[in-house]
Amino acid sequence: MAAWRKLKDFAGKYGIIIVLVVLFLFFAIATPAFLTPENLFNILRQVAIVGIVAVGMTLVMLTGGIDLSVGAIVALAGVSGVFFTEYMPAPLAILLGILVGGVAGYVNGVLTAKTKLPAIIVTLGSMTYLRGIAYVVTGGYPLILSNGFFKNMGQGYLGPVPIPIVIMLLVYAAFFVVLKYTVFGRNVYMIGGNAEAAFLTGIKVVPRMTWVYTISGICAGIAGVILAGRLLSGQPNVGSGYELDAIAAVVLGGTSLAGGVGTIVGSLFGALFMGVLSNGLTLLSVPYYWQLIIKGIVIVLAIYIDRLRQKNARI
Repeated sequence: MAAWRKLKDFAGKYGIIIVLVVLFLFFAIATPAFLTPENLFNILRQVAIVGIVAVGMTLVMLTGGIDLSVGAIVALAGVSGVFFTEYMPAPLAILLGILVGGVAGYVNGVLTAKTKLPAIIVTLGSMTYLRGIAYVVTGGYPLILSNGFFKNMGQGYLGPVPIPIVIMLLVYAAFFVVLKYTVFGRNVYMIGGNAEAAFLTGIKVVPRMTWVYTISGICAGIAGVILAGRLLSGQPNVGSGYELDAIAAVVLGGTSLAGGVGTIVGSLFGALFMGVLSNGLTLLSVPYYWQLIIKGIVIVLAIYIDRLRQKNARI
């Protein structure tokens, strides 16, 4: 029994890394193009966008919530940033695009924390109206990006490393420190463990929850302007499905849907898993609709594994 318990603990801590290595080796053997430097950088570029979204989603899910609006925020922040470049310098336009994401997240946080509405309902509604606002801003057509500075957000390099990867690593490093070494980080875990008990110990639950959703919006905003720079346009239809990819990455990384348990590093490995899976299936010429089926199965399995973790934790 002791050996079995140790094995379960090991799988719980390092399971996503083991599965990621196995998946990586499988694709490396199955298709020679997988291990080329160009393809590996391409994987990391793809991971950077969903990975940054997953940072905010991690904080939300650590509190026991969920944010279904992040894909729509990615689209709205991207089109807003491109729109603002027509009237101001690109750095300011990028910051305003990210701020749009933060405002959208703040509204989600206020509605969730102050009105006690279920997060899934609030963010499902905001997913719809934010996508609608993105279409209103663009008139239903892509906004073409011509600014070189903005373009570098998605296509530029810092030395040999693509800028989106650098930004992703900085975001992960920042929130690793926040969650591990700050009072705010400890409060997030305590709220997810038991919000009522956290309130009774003096934690200001409503402001903390509002900040968590605001951060989720900011992260989605950062991903949105990076994606716009990569696509050289602000497109109102992008980001669809990113919320599910981010949720899958976070749960695969060990964050519990019930809240209170998880790490930012685990979410990074979860995002890498989703990126490697998508890239490998594409290289193997698996049809897109089959990819959707496989990713859907992965999401269901991730939730099932989370339920098993919760059950084992109660034993």
